[in-house]
Amino acid sequence: MPVPTAIDHKARTYSLAHAYWLAQAADLSYKDEATIEKQARNWGFDRVRHHRTRFTPPFPLEDSQAFTMASDDMIITAFRGTEPAQIRDWLSDATTPPWPGPAKTGYIHYGFGQALESIFPEVKDTLHEYRTNGQTVWFTGHSLGGALAMLAGARLYLEEPKLLADGVYTYGQPRTCDRLLAAACNKGFKQRLFRFVNNNDIVPQLPPEPAYTHAEALRYIDSAGKVHETMSLFGGLADRAKGLTADAFAPASDALRDHSIRKYVAALEKNLA
Repeated sequence: MPVPTAIDHKARTYSLAHAYWLAQAADLSYKDEATIEKQARNWGFDRVRHHRTRFTPPFPLEDSQAFTMASDDMIITAFRGTEPAQIRDWLSDATTPPWPGPAKTGYIHYGFGQALESIFPEVKDTLHEYRTNGQTVWFTGHSLGGALAMLAGARLYLEEPKLLADGVYTYGQPRTCDRLLAAACNKGFKQRLFRFVNNNDIVPQLPPEPAYTHAEALRYIDSAGKVHETMSLFGGLADRAKGLTADAFAPASDALRDHSIRKYVAALEKNLA
């Protein structure tokens, strides 16, 4: 299958091609506003709104950023991530208090709760404004952005069930919530939530279990770049070991290198080619 040259605005279900384009949107969220607007229009989206809330949290996050782009058939909100070394440090802090989950369902990491709270009302208002044609709604993000995409989708679903997103695709997303909220997401987002993890990416392994966990629907990218819809525990451990030995001079850096959004985009493109 050749790599598609444009986003399919009529997409309704999971596909690697759609995962590739949502990874591209997650990557675009790191760019400046002019670049985002130009690319969104090249992709066929005629409306773009930037969401940027500056605040001073107890974590090294200067601000939360996202953008929403809309066409007559599709709306995508992409949340921006943060530097892997930065997110690793504050996700490793075991003293961080929990934050109540959406609609008081379970709990989430305090940093994610505060970051989402600073930007969610504006995102929600934009969705209400732009969704004039029953368009499909998609959330995406990488790293911290993946956590915010998942939690934004969960919040909409639990607080306004009619706004259930058609899909939430995350890349290198950290653990965000407890088992109660994860179970609610597994039930509500069956075949809608897809969490891509690239080989030894360290961020999806944080914050530590058992306090925090992942929702289901893992898509694992192995050390050769192949996407797997299922991977046994033993197979995954063996493949991660293989990934570590690929760079004999700096095996520890593999965990951060594998976190790059460009690695996710390249792997998905390779699977399509």
